Amino acid sequence: MAITAADVMKLRKMTSAGMMDCKKALEEAAGDFEKAIGIIREKGKLVAAKRADRETTEGAVKARISGGKGILVCLGCETDFVSRNADFQALAEAIADVAIASCPADLEGLKACKMADGYTVAEAVEAQTGKTGEKHVLVGYALVEAPFVVEYIHKINGKLGALVGFNKPVPAELAKGVVMQVASMNPVSLSKEDCPQATIDNELAVAVQKTREELVQKAVDAALKKVGINPNLVDSEDHIESNIAKKWLTEEQAVQAREIIKTVGAEKAASLSEQMVQGIANGRLAKFFKEQTLLEQDYQMSDEKMTVAQAIAAVDPEAKVVAFKRFSLND
Repeated sequence: MAITAADVMKLRKMTSAGMMDCKKALEEAAGDFEKAIGIIREKGKLVAAKRADRETTEGAVKARISGGKGILVCLGCETDFVSRNADFQALAEAIADVAIASCPADLEGLKACKMADGYTVAEAVEAQTGKTGEKHVLVGYALVEAPFVVEYIHKINGKLGALVGFNKPVPAELAKGVVMQVASMNPVSLSKEDCPQATIDNELAVAVQKTREELVQKAVDAALKKVGINPNLVDSEDHIESNIAKKWLTEEQAVQAREIIKTVGAEKAASLSEQMVQGIANGRLAKFFKEQTLLEQDYQMSDEKMTVAQAIAAVDPEAKVVAFKRFSLND
């Protein structure tokens, strides 16, 4: 059967696919609109498979709040050009609407939710991939449930968003300040008490290793200076060779430096006080909690020196943050 321009326009309105894609799909489906829609969706799956290894650092983060629940969805794509496209933004908004209506438990649950046209969220994302020829992926989904939930979306690029749940309503200025703190400072947890144990173990291990290396290096540097060798000239084998060539270091000094680095380093490493190492490492861990947990961070929205916990208590001693979530396509 002949495919008319009106048929092509009708299918385009139904799928938002390109004119040529709609024409080809209708021709392949012999004018059957349902089959043509299926063909366009299959094309989306094919394109998605071909571009599966592409990075999606552009896109949009959307938020919704309703009845003590807040959601964040993050839809990614490859280029800023596509992310600013009206169809892309409309899809991100539609997915956010589905998410707040259903409040699924996790990302996979959201992908399985049905859109207004009867297709799943995952199928809708695939279809958008087929329309643009560029990889689209649902990067993230988060749900916060609390008596009072506030949201923040970075208005300049729309690629950063956050949610904060409080145990009770708080003044708008404080709510905005805390949710912007989460967005800008990206805390790892609410407090050190609920910081994931794996994170604590890793940070402590790194702190112990760094402390050992610094104490050994300090001893080596002292020994080098004692014999008149600048530690900065021998801090790596490449530097030693380079500085010999520049005549900043003699061959004899190079030999002496290598021997000091080897022997003094080994002796100091073997004689380190474990109590001292652990004490310094625990200090580093305390600094990590101060910088990386929300309630202990310095509050960025005040000219006065105070933590986030202190800022909240100053406004309402009974107010508490009970949960937060954050997404950024640039992290």
